[in-house]
Amino acid sequence: MKMFRWLIKVLPFLYMGLIWVLSSNPADAFVKFSFADSLIKESLHLVEFAILYVLFVLFFAIDGKLTKKANWVAAFVAALYGLADEIHQSFVPYRSATVIDFIKDITGITICFFIVYRGYFLGKNRVGHWLDHLKR
Repeated sequence: MKMFRWLIKVLPFLYMGLIWVLSSNPADAFVKFSFADSLIKESLHLVEFAILYVLFVLFFAIDGKLTKKANWVAAFVAALYGLADEIHQSFVPYRSATVIDFIKDITGITICFFIVYRGYFLGKNRVGHWLDHLKR
């Protein structure tokens, strides 16, 4: 259990590193599917930083420290990293930083934020029970 707890604690930072490495490559370095390519890549903005937010929620929940404030901190850090990633991409050849991409990042984070908020803080649904069980 100690190893699992450690993994949950380090996972958000490993994921941040992965995001940075992947966004350091030119736009067509990994996947090339023509029309589907742009659709897939644009859809990833909705989930990429939502996953980071969820990893930070787990970071706090594993020790029983998921409070309303910690939930906001997790969302803020994920959003701030999304902004930093957009700025970073503006310096990468064949990449660009756009406001609409940042809005997609924020949208994914916001959806997950409300799922966690409703499930954990307002009424214990499956999400809330699962997060409670995680700290045991």
